[in-house]
Amino acid sequence: MSPRTRRAIRPGWFLAQFLAPLMVLLAVGLATPAHAADNGTWAVFPTPPAGTATPGPGDRQYFYLESAPGRVLSDRVSVVNLTTKPKSFTLYAADAYNTPRDGGFALRTVGQRMTGVGAWTKLNATSLTVPPRTRADIPFSIAIPTTAEPGDHPGAIVAVETDVEATTQQGGLAVGVKRAVGARIYLHVTGQSVPALSVDAVSVERSAPLVPGLGASRGTLHYTLTNHGNVTLHPTVEVSETGWFGSVYHRPPTSTGVELLPGQSVQLTLALPAPPQFDDVSVTVKAADGATAGQGQTEYLAVPWLVVVVVVLALAGLGVWLWLRAKRRRVHRGGRKRSREPAGAAA
Repeated sequence: MSPRTRRAIRPGWFLAQFLAPLMVLLAVGLATPAHAADNGTWAVFPTPPAGTATPGPGDRQYFYLESAPGRVLSDRVSVVNLTTKPKSFTLYAADAYNTPRDGGFALRTVGQRMTGVGAWTKLNATSLTVPPRTRADIPFSIAIPTTAEPGDHPGAIVAVETDVEATTQQGGLAVGVKRAVGARIYLHVTGQSVPALSVDAVSVERSAPLVPGLGASRGTLHYTLTNHGNVTLHPTVEVSETGWFGSVYHRPPTSTGVELLPGQSVQLTLALPAPPQFDDVSVTVKAADGATAGQGQTEYLAVPWLVVVVVVLALAGLGVWLWLRAKRRRVHRGGRKRSREPAGAAA
């Protein structure tokens, strides 16, 4: 099943290569585009119709494919060199995943284990040199196993620049930067679609002035969304806060902007405006997308502890003073009573 919303987000991402004696370390970063995936010097996209150099508004920006298990799909990917010098690339297919912190669309590196599109895709060429101002079209096939699970299997075909673009120093290591751009693949294997969403690890981090009124209170809501199903979700989130005195804050269902892939979890945050400084607050987070929904809750006690300590000490001091006063009165009365007893006896 194709995603219901086609976002114009570039799956182009950067590979950083840390060069040290006898060791090479690769790091990956994401970039986001407007239409075809490009970084200004080269682009990667589904091959457009004959006679066109790049995809037009009505052409595919990504690969949207659908098939039953056990079949082979064929298509073509294009790599365009936008510069005036030849460029060499390494091509590979990658599985996609969500970055845990912000839910960004990320891709496995060439050395990581692939289990979906990255493992099923075979490119006719895995390395090529593209002349200046030229487009190269590379056929590829996706052999879907008969045991493939129904649902969405996102990924991409990635072109990695062969040459190191720049070198800098980081922590005593020479850092060589390589760049990469990928054309997304949204593959849906037919079968039963099972959407499932949960909200977990709900918590509130807050700060408040020691004395109410002498500063602003701040709160940050933390929660985790997990896609337990087999289809991509675009969840909306509703947040409600309720305290002793009624509703504290309500945020209606709002898009998270996250394309939550099957089997993935993302940790999100939300700033809570002006949380109370004295209240017992219950926080409810509801996430939903179509037929699936999830809910999580937490509580926090907002108390101006410095004021409480001062009040407790004042009450304790008052209690001690009253106790000492009552004790002195008892002693005074007892003395007067003893001084009167002999006079009574003599009478």
